[in-house]
Amino acid sequence: MDAYEEARREIEAVLEHTARSQETITYSELVGKVQAIPLEPDSKILAKILDEISTDQDAAGRGMLSAVVIHKTDDYLPGPGFFSLAETLGRDASDEVAFHAAELERVHRSFKR
Repeated sequence: MDAYEEARREIEAVLEHTARSQETITYSELVGKVQAIPLEPDSKILAKILDEISTDQDAAGRGMLSAVVIHKTDDYLPGPGFFSLAETLGRDASDEVAFHAAELERVHRSFKR
């Protein structure tokens, strides 16, 4: 397994744990838990991995798993890429706050123990 795939596996495990715990995690907390490759909270690689994970989890009926990843200050929402992906997946994310709340609830319900 290459470093990218290892990082993706690590990130998905953290997101699933966060969802099972009915919590959220910040981008900086998330990258601090990744050992495979060094990542910055606003890196393109992190955004790509989060998009891939959310696309796969959504296709499996569990929702956009990256809904659990939020900014640590300001709006406490996911970054703009989350909402762009939602639109790509055919969702109406025009009301970002309402969309995120609903998607986070969906993910939490899907991963509840």
